[in-house]
Amino acid sequence: MTRPRITLDVFSDFVCPFCYLEVPELAALEERFGDVVAIRWRAFELRPEPEPTLDPDGDYLHDTWERAVYPMAAERGMTLRLPRRQPRSRLAHEASAWARTQEALRAEGAMRTALFRGFFEESLDLADPEALVQVAQTLDLDGQALRQVLAQGDFLQQVRADQQTARELGIGGVPGLRFSLDGEHAGVLEGAQPRRQLFLAVERLLDAMR
Repeated sequence: MTRPRITLDVFSDFVCPFCYLEVPELAALEERFGDVVAIRWRAFELRPEPEPTLDPDGDYLHDTWERAVYPMAAERGMTLRLPRRQPRSRLAHEASAWARTQEALRAEGAMRTALFRGFFEESLDLADPEALVQVAQTLDLDGQALRQVLAQGDFLQQVRADQQTARELGIGGVPGLRFSLDGEHAGVLEGAQPRRQLFLAVERLLDAMR
């Protein structure tokens, strides 16, 4: 199999609606360019301890959703509901990192989708280890193993490393999209991008390879 020449690191947070809204655009990118592009999802906790979380009933969230989230969701054919809670997301990132190590086919993608969908459609408590274990079990993954790694913080350092990488790249918001060409940094886009913008970014890199 040909090794991908372009890598796209997607720094995202499970409590960010725009990260969830970028999922179909990234799927279209994968479909369009196949093995040329490798997409890697990276952790970015928007509000780590001790920063306060947002008020789920506050004006900021309601205004943002009415102005930007709901219109973009309609445009992209997705169903999102303003969650009833605003939990911290570190444990969800650890669960996603753990899923990446599992032998089950596409375990990481299935876990990521379930966490996004659970939060933005059913107000899943991303900070509750048992809620995350239940998600794993619905995907036929080993819930007891996940319970143990969350309790031990086995993937905490990996989450923190992703966060540090984002800071070094100057990424302040998510989704943050870092393009690399043959392992060399090739640019960053911030915010939910339409697929045409993603296609253009990749096509420019492909032109540079010729």
